[in-house]
Formats: sequence, structure tokens, C-alpha cells
Amino acid sequence: MMLPPLVTESASLLAAAPAIATLLAATGASVARRIDSAWRLASAGVTAALLLAAALGAAVVLGTTGAGSALRLDGVGAVVTLLVAFIGAVIVRYSRRYLEGEPGALRYPAWLMGTIAAVQLVLAANHLLVLALVWTAASLTLQRLLVFFPERPAAVAAAHKKFLVSRTADVAMLAACALAYAATGQLRIDALAAQAEPPAMLQAAVVLIALAAVLKCAQLPFHGWLIQVMEAPTPVSALLHAGVVNLGGVVLIRFAPLVAQTPPATALLVVSGALTAVFAALVMTTRISIKVSLAWSTCAQMGFMLMQCGLGLWAMALLHLVAHSLYKAHCFLGAGGVVRQELVRRLAPAAPPAGAGALAAATLASLAAVGAAAALFGLHESRHGALWTLAGIAALAFVPLLRGDVGANALRGAAAAFALACVYFGLHALLAERVAPAEAVPAAPWWVLVSVLFAALYVLQSLIALHPQGTLARRLYPWFYGGLFLDERLSRVLFRLWPPRAST
Repeated sequence: MMLPPLVTESASLLAAAPAIATLLAATGASVARRIDSAWRLASAGVTAALLLAAALGAAVVLGTTGAGSALRLDGVGAVVTLLVAFIGAVIVRYSRRYLEGEPGALRYPAWLMGTIAAVQLVLAANHLLVLALVWTAASLTLQRLLVFFPERPAAVAAAHKKFLVSRTADVAMLAACALAYAATGQLRIDALAAQAEPPAMLQAAVVLIALAAVLKCAQLPFHGWLIQVMEAPTPVSALLHAGVVNLGGVVLIRFAPLVAQTPPATALLVVSGALTAVFAALVMTTRISIKVSLAWSTCAQMGFMLMQCGLGLWAMALLHLVAHSLYKAHCFLGAGGVVRQELVRRLAPAAPPAGAGALAAATLASLAAVGAAAALFGLHESRHGALWTLAGIAALAFVPLLRGDVGANALRGAAAAFALACVYFGLHALLAERVAPAEAVPAAPWWVLVSVLFAALYVLQSLIALHPQGTLARRLYPWFYGGLFLDERLSRVLFRLWPPRAST
């Protein structure tokens, strides 16, 4: 039986409970004199945070929500807080074994717990200035983890580049605070998001918030630091790729109604997100290193998530965020197994490339399977063209399940594509109904641009797959392997303005 909703400021204080538990553990670990004591405190902190996050989720299901002057408790915050608490607990346990015997490991638990606590506070914030400050704190504590090996010049240079990009995003957030306060006289996020007709100054603040998300989510051409921080310990990479880098999506979801009413913000998110997703997907196929390939994958997935936000598909963006976090944490923490699987795959005899006829048949079959699932969940009744665009992109992603198969195998591939599409659309429907903000149709038909870009990506990847040694593949490979050399150009400018020090 559902309890009546409790919407009070006192209820919003519950949202900070996991962060407080984590922060207390970070404080204790920072003064611990023995590494075993620091890890025991960290383990106790993440366990308490996980239990409190589960309690928050149960409270929201039972109808308890709250929005105060500084904090808020709602479905989005509860879902992502539980996600962060779970991943944080796994990373703490993994880190203890991974860093055993490493010099300087004594202070690692404190910085790790401080980062997790700051991320949890971002999820609970209902005040724009508080959000800006704790988002900055999450970046600064993560900075200490990224330079865990200060003797590695590449690690220091990459962390320095991230520092510069993140501080630019922080300045944008502070400027957004000033503009929002000047326009409305307040900084409560729920009150700002409720503006029916936001004034021009408030829309400018929303554009700056979107810009901060673009910068902190490593979108082109500010993506280089995300690829190069692989010098950090593997659990730090997992924390970054599965947690911290996703915060831009949560922040945008908080401002969903305002973003939908600010055309320049939606244009920035769709264009930068779609271009980054397409570009990073192409670059990822040229990489041999597993961790570097995973980093480019994160870059592409962040672009896809921001694109979904720009299209007004908030439930899909939230679903993408959760799924990507779980997947990427598993990939990084299981990188050894992934490497072994990849070596086995590369040593196996190469399968002959599928012909154009087989590829076309697989594409049509996947489109039919996903189209049937979309119709089953009522997408054909929606006036939101972007929903069908996302369904089409999902169908193209499922083509490898069917490509090259015939007879019963083809039927199994089609059934798998249909089942995966049903899970995707079913979770989307659940989040759209219970958790995420209402979807909004942008003023401009951005889904047309997205459809063209991803169709072009699919055609290009198909041509390369059909003719891997052809002229097109050989001409494009050096450019994509070099990332169009965008990062090198940006790095020269940044390091000329503020060169990295020998250690941080």
C-alpha cells in the first residue's frame, strides 16, 4: 500500500545521509596512521552509505519526497545515489587489494571517500551555488587520485589538462549562478526550473550550465584529458568513467524544464553530443589498447547522453547514465578478463567479412525487430520524432547480433534484438512514468540532424567492414587514429597559457 506523499523541507535532509556517512569515513581515514585503519573506516563508510541509499530509494517509492532550500529528495537523486553508493562500495573493496603495498596508499582512502561524498552531494543539491561548489569539490578530490603516481609525467600532464578544463567549467557555473540570481533573485533549483517563461538572463545561465556539462563530460575538442588519464590506477579510472564524468547528465536533468525552453542550450547539447558520439565511435575502432578503447567509448557515450538531453528525452538519458555506469565499472574493474578475452578473439582465425547482401538483410531484420518492440510499447503514438530516431539507432546497434547468420541462427539473433529492445523500451517507460522529468519536444527538429549523422556513421562503418583494406579505410585510418589531432592543438594552447608542473 502506497503511503501518502511527504513533501517537506525536513524530508529533503534525508538526501544528504549517504554523503554524510561517506564524508565521516573520509575524515577518519584522513587522520588514520595505519593503512588498515583507513581501509576499515572506508569500508564502514561505503557500507553505511549503501544501506542509507537503499533506504532513500525505499522512501521515495513509498511517497516521501522533499525539496528544501539547499537539498532535495526525489526519484532521480535516489536512483543515482544508490548507483553511486553501490559502485563506490565495489571500488573501495577492489582498491584495497589493488593498491596493497603501493607507496603513498595511506592517503588514498581519504581522497577516494571524499570524491564519492562530493558526488553524492551533487546528487542531493537543490541550490545552484551549492551544486557548483560540490561539483568543483568532486573534481578537486578526484585530481589527487589522478596523480597517485606523481613520478609519471604523462599522468601529471593529463591531470593538469583536466584541471584547466574543469576550472573553465567551474567559472561557467559561477557565472550561471550570478545570472540566475540577477534574473530571479533566488538560486533554488526547483524554483528556477519552474519558471514558465524564463527571462533572457536566466536562459543565458542555462546555456552556461550546458557548457559546463559539455566541458566536464569531455566533449570535443575538450576530450583529450579523459583519454590520457589512463595512467591513474585502474579503480580510479572506474570511479571516473562510471561516476564522476556522468554528473553532467544529472545536472542537466535537474534543469530539464529550463533546458527545454532554451533553444541555444538544446542546440549546444545536440550538436556537440552527436558529433562527439559519432567521432569517438570511429576513433574507438582504431585503438588496440583495451583501456584507451574504453576511454574513447566513454567519450562517445557521454556525447550520446548529452544529445538525449538536448532532444528532451530525459528518461532515456537517465537510463543511459545508469546502464553506462554499471557497464563501464564492470569493464574497468574486470579489465584483466577483458584483455584475455580480446587476446583469444584476436588469435582466433579471422571470420570472412559479411557480404553486402547479408549486411542489408541483417539491417532490415534488426529494424523490423526493434520496430515491433517500439510499437509494442506505444512509441508509434508519440509525436516526438526523436524517440523513433533513438529506436533506429538501437536497431543499427543490434545488427551484429544477426549479421552473417542464416536459418535458425538468424531467428535467434532477431529474437535477441527484439528482447533487448523490449528491455530498453520497458525501462524507458518505467523511468518516464515514475522517475524522470516529462519529455519535451525541442523547438527545432534536431532529430533530423541526429538521424543523418548516425546513418552516415553506420554507412561508413559498413563500407569499412566490407572493404577493410580498401582505399577509403586506408585513407581514413591515420586521421581517426590521431583523433583528427584536435587534442594536440588544444593542448599546445592550454600548456602555453599554463604549463604543467613536474608534480602535483
